[in-house]
Amino acid sequence: MAHPRETSSPGSGGEEGAGTTLRIDRWLWCTRHFKSRTLAADAVAGGKVHLNGQRVKPAHALRVGDRVSISRPGFVFDCEVLALPRQRGSAPLAQACYAETDSSRVARVKYAEQARLASAALP
Repeated sequence: MAHPRETSSPGSGGEEGAGTTLRIDRWLWCTRHFKSRTLAADAVAGGKVHLNGQRVKPAHALRVGDRVSISRPGFVFDCEVLALPRQRGSAPLAQACYAETDSSRVARVKYAEQARLASAALP
């Protein structure tokens, strides 16, 4: 007889990343938005991360097509989920798992330019 965890269907609590869903804290870590899964979970629990415009808990299931918003200093990073990685990989593999929105890209570039000008003005 097979072990109960081995017979579970994808996304129903079996192996993470094997099906159509993945915990949001794990996805944030796998896609290199945070250096550790603990930091990702703390950001989600602290309200810095929203899924489809809603505040969620770290264990909330994420699906392809969902919109994720991450509050960063000076701007909000918005993206659409394109893939659910099975494990943390290289930066190019991580970037292939999401698509940043145009408005988010503009805000990020504007913030980076302002920070560069501010640091250039310091003695």
